[in-house]
Amino acid sequence: MKMFEKIIRNHLQGRKVLLLFIITNIVYVLMLTVTIPNVMEHTEGMKLLDMMPLGYDAEYVNTLFRTLGQTGRNTYLYRQIPMDMIYPLLFGISFSLLLAYFLNKLNKLKTPFLYLCLLPMLAAMADYAENIGIITLLNDYPEISKNTVTMTNSFSLLKSSCTTLSFVVFIFVLLTLGIKSFRKTVKRTEREKGCESY
Repeated sequence: MKMFEKIIRNHLQGRKVLLLFIITNIVYVLMLTVTIPNVMEHTEGMKLLDMMPLGYDAEYVNTLFRTLGQTGRNTYLYRQIPMDMIYPLLFGISFSLLLAYFLNKLNKLKTPFLYLCLLPMLAAMADYAENIGIITLLNDYPEISKNTVTMTNSFSLLKSSCTTLSFVVFIFVLLTLGIKSFRKTVKRTEREKGCESY
């Protein structure tokens, strides 16, 4: 854990954190506006596996892949998945650093709070495992293994849980920092008013 803390502290420069955050969101926007819509053109309204936070089963996977057709499955496999192999790494690093940056502002960048910075990395690892499962399912279709679906679904659920928890923690840290800053401003204003009264 000391090594992790050292790595985090060595990369907490505001510009570096901001640049990584911007690059991460550019990739995310590209997925939302280009690659995902390209696949969705073939789904007839069905959601993609990596967009189902509550999970799926083998029947849903079979129906989705059949609905996608060969063109849709190829688009999923060769356009969306490659982009989604870049995003998890960027998300894991940028959000870990972003969370650490604001925890540092609160003087809380130490255990046990440091463990919170691992959440985005855990989400990223689950995302990669999910992607590997989806690649396997797409390559094996029409022979869909229920065990592979179960494993992939488990990683999908883990990814969505860790991602959601990461955002909840991030918002809580931001709110805490905002309240702290507000209190400092109020105290400074009160002191200034006190000086003026003299």
